[in-house]
Amino acid sequence: MKDGGKKRGPTSADKVLGVLSLFSAERPVWSPERAASRMDVSLATAYRYFNTLVASGMLERLNRNRYVLGPAIVELDRKVRAADPVLKLAQPVMERLLRRLREPAAILLCRYYRQKVMCIHQETNRSGEPVSSYERGAPMPMFRGATSKVILAHLPPRTVVDLWRDHRRDIVAAGMGPGFEDFKAALRALRHEPVNVSSSEVDAGRTGIATAIFDDSGRVNGSLSMVLLSPPANKRAVARLTMAVQAAAREIERGRGVAAMKAG
Repeated sequence: MKDGGKKRGPTSADKVLGVLSLFSAERPVWSPERAASRMDVSLATAYRYFNTLVASGMLERLNRNRYVLGPAIVELDRKVRAADPVLKLAQPVMERLLRRLREPAAILLCRYYRQKVMCIHQETNRSGEPVSSYERGAPMPMFRGATSKVILAHLPPRTVVDLWRDHRRDIVAAGMGPGFEDFKAALRALRHEPVNVSSSEVDAGRTGIATAIFDDSGRVNGSLSMVLLSPPANKRAVARLTMAVQAAAREIERGRGVAAMKAG
């Protein structure tokens, strides 16, 4: 019997995996008691979820009721790095782009993920003094900084509606308009510029130069950005760097197209 278009509720597997989303850099340790309260489930159910995840290696028990993410997460990340086709194509391009720079800089490859922009790879020429605070796996502000804005500008209309509904206060605080129509107008303005340049919107004193990366269907797939420790010397320098970022992004897209043709 058909369900009449009703949305399916979360399954047990959804709920078990939902435990993993509780863990963050700000709160890396959780107990079943605290998780039960946050997830609105019984304590017995929370313990069952935790025991399932411990058995799989996704969680590790520190003591009787303190848990952290487990070694299986590290193993999965290694597998993702080895299999990610975009990262395979992008990494050598990012390395070449970085070698063209004399100033301290970082090159970031980021993707949109569940109402977040997440860094999936970083190349930097200043390992002793981080140029960017964002490394692999780190979520970035959705409505601030060039890296996120170039993705935000090209998201589908339905996704934009959802973002406004769920993050209206953050959008207004970021100066992207007091109303939904203002927000859409801000996104249209961003779409008209192939490269976005921002200063001190994420990390103080840093300049970000970013452009979107699209898949073969023309949908936004992520962004490539250059983060500079110091602002460019002049407009000519900005123009040179924006052209370099654009060229690198188009090279990644062409590489994906060639790889797709070979696979087909």
